[in-house]
Amino acid sequence: MNSPAKTAPPTTSSQETTPQGAARPGIRPGDPSRRAGPDAVVVPPRITRRAPAPRLRALDGLRLIAALMVAAYHYGGRDGEISEAWGTSSKQQFPTLHEWFAYGCLGVQIFFVISGFVICMSGWGRPLRSFFLSRASRLLPAYWAAVIMVTVVFALPAVTYEAVSPSDALVNLTMMQQPLGVDRVLGVCWTLWAEVRFYALFALCVVLPGATRSRVIMFCACWTLAAVIAQSANEPLLDVVLMPEYAPFFIGGIGLYLVHRDRYDTYAWGIVAVSWLIGQHQVVRAMWHAPNPDFFSFRSSYVIVLVVTLGFVAVAAIALGWLNRINWPWLTVAGALTYPFYLVHEHLGWVSVDVLHQGLGLSSGLTLGLTLAGMLILAWVLHRGVEARLGPVLRRSLNRSRL
Repeated sequence: MNSPAKTAPPTTSSQETTPQGAARPGIRPGDPSRRAGPDAVVVPPRITRRAPAPRLRALDGLRLIAALMVAAYHYGGRDGEISEAWGTSSKQQFPTLHEWFAYGCLGVQIFFVISGFVICMSGWGRPLRSFFLSRASRLLPAYWAAVIMVTVVFALPAVTYEAVSPSDALVNLTMMQQPLGVDRVLGVCWTLWAEVRFYALFALCVVLPGATRSRVIMFCACWTLAAVIAQSANEPLLDVVLMPEYAPFFIGGIGLYLVHRDRYDTYAWGIVAVSWLIGQHQVVRAMWHAPNPDFFSFRSSYVIVLVVTLGFVAVAAIALGWLNRINWPWLTVAGALTYPFYLVHEHLGWVSVDVLHQGLGLSSGLTLGLTLAGMLILAWVLHRGVEARLGPVLRRSLNRSRL
């Protein structure tokens, strides 16, 4: 974020001297504070502070859209536990929509683009300690609450889904279960592990030395090249650190923040273009397969590229200010609900679908709508009851402690 404007220190004219010949500090020719004699009153320079940048509410709305895309994928775009919740394959529940729901997993890539934009914006001009506090207080309270909630619900006798062991549940509280090979309480936590690695890279390479345009550009260029090399090297350690399959989306988001700062920045547009080109390739490579009746659904490579492109275009439109008119206050609430909704919607959604569809006999469409509404309400409860209360407490506690 832009720092407040700074006023240059006052200069001293060679003609402004005391009777002893010493320069009179703080007085310039023409300054209204000039007075004859040694007792002149010096008026300090006036400092004009910039107003804080307005909140990009359209970005909050895009966050929620990406989360709903992922939810549609989990509820109707794949098989597995959700088919057990429906009682049959979700392909049978949504014979037409299931193929479109299958593209909902691309909401994760859109999340990563948004994350690159937001992390660069929030980390700019901020010391490392403040950056760490903001990320920890933002992510951990709702995450801990979601892990505990899902663990408790799955341990209930009436719930037929298998819960993880107590030991694994405790490890999940660290957010390090993925690299440790521990069973996950939250299915979506693999994306948080990618986010944590991105935060670490950005903090060490940009925030710690101090964010500047040239440093951010160099970071994007070096990470892009290193990620490509890592993929060709087929070295697991490099894959874990450099994340070649996700790096283009984080980097693309960073480039779009540079565009937000200066829409005529050629280097920034170059970062965005290269990231989009590599990113769409990575997603098609991972998600496309030839038509096969044994697969749950068939995704068209053209539609995959289109969805990824729309994600980049949407964030670019926000960066350029084209969507500034979308400034409805409720979008701030939507943005606040996105993270807790994302955490709880999958596993607790299975329980909701099971109860509503098989237990109460509601139709597939009504079950889907009520489940989404229920998860959004639960997200609001988590936001108001956990995030809004424990986030500031955690931040203050960490801020009082010395590293």
